[in-house]
Amino acid sequence: MELESLGAYLKTRRDRVTPADVGLRTYGTARRVPGLRREELAQLAGVSVGYYTRLEQGQAGAASPQVLGALARVLQLDPTETAHLHNLARQPTASRLVRPRPERPHPRVLKLLESLGETAPTVVLGRRGDVLAWNRTGHALVAEHVDFDAPHDLARRPSVPRMFFLDPLARDLHRNWDELARTHVAYLRLTAGRYPTDARLAELIGELAMRSGDFATLWAKGDVADCTVGTMRLQHPTVGRVDVDYQVWLQPDSPDHRLEVYTPHDSASADALHLLSGQVAGQQEPEVALSGSSRRSDR
Repeated sequence: MELESLGAYLKTRRDRVTPADVGLRTYGTARRVPGLRREELAQLAGVSVGYYTRLEQGQAGAASPQVLGALARVLQLDPTETAHLHNLARQPTASRLVRPRPERPHPRVLKLLESLGETAPTVVLGRRGDVLAWNRTGHALVAEHVDFDAPHDLARRPSVPRMFFLDPLARDLHRNWDELARTHVAYLRLTAGRYPTDARLAELIGELAMRSGDFATLWAKGDVADCTVGTMRLQHPTVGRVDVDYQVWLQPDSPDHRLEVYTPHDSASADALHLLSGQVAGQQEPEVALSGSSRRSDR
């Protein structure tokens, strides 16, 4: 499937901006579009209606940074949405999908993960939300029903987006599922703009759109966001109600990879996490499940 075109993104952003948002008067006339008309957006951005129409239809060639900046201003895009607009504008018109090599976390990231021990639940995520590594507390917090060693095996490697939209147990875990679902989809769209030729990413988005009506509905909205901080409100099967704040640490050696650390949102959640880490420590020595360090299942 095609991940997204510049024209499709412009259309969804145009639909959400009303004439009142940009100071236009409509004089009570009936409108056939939910947001701005093409001619209104073109006029406010200082381009011809014909050029903007061709741009939205994918027939205008490359748009200049000045034009993109003007469109972003009128469409009231935030910095992340503006970056996505520029990413889409840079895409070649006829790009072929390619299948990237399997992802592996950088050794320095694994050392950092190991040094955190079991006090802080931590997960290392790849470009498409695959779990590349986690400590036992991270595994117990977000996916205790999944085999801890699953990141070792490419065929079984956990995918956070797949679990989130296709796994009923994962859905039941999140009390604020609706909020987090919007964030997951918006971040996948941002990633798709950065990597428009990633065949694995295209397959993931296509699968989710086919198998999850919730995903398909959210994807059609066209929202974009960078998922760096937030709160997960969980109903954990072992320790009960627990709210955690997540923080994402980007990795200079592997910019596609994200170290996601969870900390308690309140004192009750701190007690719950302490109980969870204690249970993990009582089971066996702290350990990290990692993808491709000492064992390589894809050889």
